[in-house]
This record gives sequence, C-alpha cells and structure tokens, in this order.
Amino acid sequence: MLIAVEGIDGAGKTTQSFMLVEGLKKMGFKAVYTTEPTYERVGDILRLHVSRMKVRMPVYEALLYSADRFEHITRFIKPKIENGVIVVLDRYVYSTIAYQGAAELDLKWLWSINFFAPKPDVIIYLDLSSKIGLERKKGGRSVYENIGYAEKVRKIYLKLAKTENFAIFNAARSAEEVHSEIMTFISKKLVR
Repeated sequence: MLIAVEGIDGAGKTTQSFMLVEGLKKMGFKAVYTTEPTYERVGDILRLHVSRMKVRMPVYEALLYSADRFEHITRFIKPKIENGVIVVLDRYVYSTIAYQGAAELDLKWLWSINFFAPKPDVIIYLDLSSKIGLERKKGGRSVYENIGYAEKVRKIYLKLAKTENFAIFNAARSAEEVHSEIMTFISKKLVR
C-alpha cells in the first residue's frame, strides 16, 4: 500500500507521516516513512542547489523532481510494496503539480513528465491556510515561502483534491487531533 501525505509548507506533513508510520506499526503492519525530495543522488542535487537558488527555474526544478521520483519509485517504493510494506510518503507527485504549477508551468506537461508514478492507494491532504502555514515555519524561508506563492499552491492542491480523491484533514488543529482522525480513516481503509 502506498499512502501519500500532501499539504502546503507548515501543514504538518512530516509530523503526520511519522505518526502514521508509528500508528500502523502498533496495529501490526510493516510500515516505512520516506520523503521527496529523497536523500539519493538526484534528491541531493535538489536539496543542495534548488533551495539556494536566488532566481526560480521552474522547468529545471520540475525535471529534477521527476528524475528523483523515478529513482525513488524504482529503487525504494516498488520493492517495499512488493514485500508487503506500507509506504508512507511525505510529498509525492502532487507536490510537483502544486508547487511547479504555482510557478506557472503547464499542469498537463507536469503530469506527462511524471507518467511513471503509480497512483497512491490513499492521498492524505492536510489543509491549512497559507498564513498559518508560513507562521509555523521556523528558520529562514526559501524562495517558495511567501504568502502569494503559498496561496497559489493551496488553490492547486484544492483543485487536485477534487479530481484525485484526496482525503482532506483540517491541519489547523493539534497534531494529536489530526493524527487520531487520520488513524480512524486509515483503519477503515485497512479493514476493507
């Protein structure tokens, strides 16, 4: 099973992903956390260069994210799923669509360069206002982190939520409340 956790910056994706993995393990399932961008070869390039860029290069970024995702799926995600492990993925193709789409790239083109990405069994979307998301961020802000851009990203996510059947959770609440609701939802999915 592949579970993708999505949301704008500050929505709590990493926290909820880790909590979900632990919750699944307590239920007796094999589960693993992973993230995009990865810490593999292409992911390292993304983390090193893109985060430090002063001028956005959306096409370059989108292609790097796609290459990183291809390696991630091939070398990590598919083998885990084939071995009966539930993979909880902190960001996935929907992040590319939302973030690079907000940078004015064509959404059809973004989907086309990610044609190889399997659809997750569950897509969890942590919805949060852009203002609260940015307030939650600690430390320096990247080129992605400004209110106008965050609002564009959120709008694209909300459109994707309708077309891609996201399970939407209000991320403005405490981490424990959100986790409890997610676990109830996932438990019902696993019983089926």
